[in-house]
Amino acid sequence: MSFYLGIDFGTSGARGVIIDEAEVILFQNHYLFETQNYIKMWQDALFSLLAAIPLEIRKKLTAIAINGTSATVLLCDQQGNPIDAPILYNDDRGKVILDEIKSIAPTDHTVISATSSLAKLLWWQKHHLLSQASYFLHQADWLAFLLHDKLGVSDYHNALKLGYDVETLSYPDWIKKLSCFPLLPDIFSPGYPIDTIKPDIANRYGIPSSCVVCTGTTDSIAAFLASDAKYPGEAVTSLGSTLVLKLLSQTRVENAKYGIYSHRLGNLWLTGGASNTGGAVLKHFFTNTQLKELSEKLNATQESPLEYYPLLTKGDRFPINNPDLLPQLTPRPENPLEFLHGLLESMARLEALGYKRLQEHGATHLTKVYTAGGGAKNQTWCTIRQRQLQVPVLTSSQTEAAFGTARMAKSLM
Repeated sequence: MSFYLGIDFGTSGARGVIIDEAEVILFQNHYLFETQNYIKMWQDALFSLLAAIPLEIRKKLTAIAINGTSATVLLCDQQGNPIDAPILYNDDRGKVILDEIKSIAPTDHTVISATSSLAKLLWWQKHHLLSQASYFLHQADWLAFLLHDKLGVSDYHNALKLGYDVETLSYPDWIKKLSCFPLLPDIFSPGYPIDTIKPDIANRYGIPSSCVVCTGTTDSIAAFLASDAKYPGEAVTSLGSTLVLKLLSQTRVENAKYGIYSHRLGNLWLTGGASNTGGAVLKHFFTNTQLKELSEKLNATQESPLEYYPLLTKGDRFPINNPDLLPQLTPRPENPLEFLHGLLESMARLEALGYKRLQEHGATHLTKVYTAGGGAKNQTWCTIRQRQLQVPVLTSSQTEAAFGTARMAKSLM
C-alpha cells in the first residue's frame, strides 16, 4: 500500500493531507502561522506537520509534494540559507522596477506586474543583494529542498511569474540575457520526482528512504487539482485570504493590463488571475462568529446597492492590475449586516468581472464554477456569487489545496 502526502502553505497556515491509492484521505492536520519570522515559521510548520502524522502512516509514504503561495520568493546562499527575508506573494515593492521590466519583456507579459517573481528578483538586484546569492527560489522550492537537499529546482507553475515560457518549456532568450539569470532554478513539470527524502529526515520521522520528494505547484492550482473540475469551461474560485480565479480553457490567454495569465495543465490551460480582495478584508471587519451569524441573516437573493472595491491597502492585481488602485469602502452603513452584504456583493461583482475579462480575451466560455478555500463554507456568499455569475456555483467534494497537491504527487508516481 502506497500513501501520498500533499502539503499546502497558504497565507495563514499550512495543512497536510495524506491519501491512499484510491484517493481516500487517511490523515490531515493543520498548523497555524503565529509569527512574522517566515523562515522559522515555515520550517516549524513543515516539520510539525510531519511529526503529527501517525507512525504507521509515515512508514508507507511513497511521495511528498508541496504547494506555496504564488510569487512568494527567497534569495539563498550556496547552502540554501536565505540571505534576506522572503518577499511575499502580494508585496508590490517591485512597482519601482516596472518600467525596467516593460523595456525587456514582451508586451502584456505576465511578469509586467508589481508582484511578479521577476519584479521581486530585480528589486533585490537594484538593492545590491544578488552578489551574496547563489539561488533564487520560490517558497515551495525551498521547502522541498529542506526534504530532498537539492537546490536550484522549481516547477513551471511557480516559474510562470518569473518569465518561464510554459508553451515552449524553456526560459526565453530575453530572460537568459539578464545578468541575474545564473541564479534561476532549473524547471521541471509540477509533481516531477526530484529525489528521495534526505536520510536524516527519513530516520527522524520513520519515513521510508525510498519516499520521493516532488516538485511543487502554487496554492491556487493545487485548489483546482483538488476540485471536481475536469472539462474546458469549468472553473475554480478560491475564496481564501485573496480571491483567485482559474478557468480551464482550450486557449491560452495573457493580458498584463488586467492581470490575466495562463498556467499549463497538460494539453489545456488554466487561465485566470488573483485579486487582493477576499477573506482577509472580511476578517479585518468581522470575527468568524460575526461572519457566520450575519451571513445567515442576509437575504442573498436581493442585490446590495453598495458598490465597493474591497481592499485593505492600495493596489490590486486582477481584474484591474494597478498597484496604485485605492480601496473603496464607503459609504459604510451603521448596520453591520448591510455593510457585510455590500462587501460580499462587491466581491462577487469582481469575480464576475474577472471571468468576463477572461472570456473577452479568448478563454473558453464559462459553464460552471467550483468553490474552494474557507469562503466555500459560506453558503450565503455562494448564493450571491451564483446570482452574479449566472452559472451553477458548486462546492467541490474536496476543497483543500493540500488534497490537490497529494493527488498531484500520486499521479506522477
